[in-house]
Amino acid sequence: MIQINNLSFSYKKERLFSNLNLFLPPGNIYGLLGKNGAGKTTLLKLISGLRFPQRGDIRVLGYDPAQRPVNLLQDICFVGEEMYVPPVLPDLFAKLYAPLYPRFDHKAFGEYMAEFELDTRKKLSAMSYGQKKKFLLAFGLASKCRILLMDEPTNGLDIPSKSQFRRLLARSGCDDQVILISTHQVRDMENLIDPIIILEEGRIIFQQALQEASRKLSVKVEREQPAEASALYAEKTLGGWVVVRESDGAEEANIDLEVLFNTVVANREKVRALFNGAAAGKEA
Repeated sequence: MIQINNLSFSYKKERLFSNLNLFLPPGNIYGLLGKNGAGKTTLLKLISGLRFPQRGDIRVLGYDPAQRPVNLLQDICFVGEEMYVPPVLPDLFAKLYAPLYPRFDHKAFGEYMAEFELDTRKKLSAMSYGQKKKFLLAFGLASKCRILLMDEPTNGLDIPSKSQFRRLLARSGCDDQVILISTHQVRDMENLIDPIIILEEGRIIFQQALQEASRKLSVKVEREQPAEASALYAEKTLGGWVVVRESDGAEEANIDLEVLFNTVVANREKVRALFNGAAAGKEA
């Protein structure tokens, strides 16, 4: 569905990606994690054809997104963090833009609007930031595009709205879709995004299913700070230390996404070695 080979991209003199490779088959909700400036938003824009690689090849559904072919545009939807909505009612927006997406599900769109408790009598431009975000999320999910890209979808949502979004996302995905979500709010997306992709300094340093991470890593709370050499990662918490080590295989770990991210970023060479050169470490 999404295939990237030897991608290089720069902003003027600032190199962002160099020989980046990525393959995303359908049927998953991928989580794209990374620090500020790691290139998450730019990668989504490259995949959607809003930015153009200097070198390398991107294929999305078999097409080059930089060429903006109609057959791709009608099957890819990008819900960005930066939003613009016209001063029209939601029904008119759907009437104007839904025909661009042949798989658009009007029934589901109405259900998503109701779930988000959006007022269909209010113009989009008069809505709050959070309401606009919920409207665009509802439209994006209802598009049923085979490629759905979301950049920080829970930013601006209150706690009930985040729960509503998780419910909608969990039931809206299809086996022939790639859903790729860039987020800093990993706790908002836990139990939904899997596999996990981590970008660091313009490189993919981790790409694994959570089950594989749970099988190879051990996470325990210990009273004392561990010796540095004995752990992959440790952080202070109430009542002790959260300690990540290589698993002995006795049981699968229940690993927190923030802890996983911090472990990979803090000790990526050892994590790469642990995952034995799988997709997690090929780019490191």
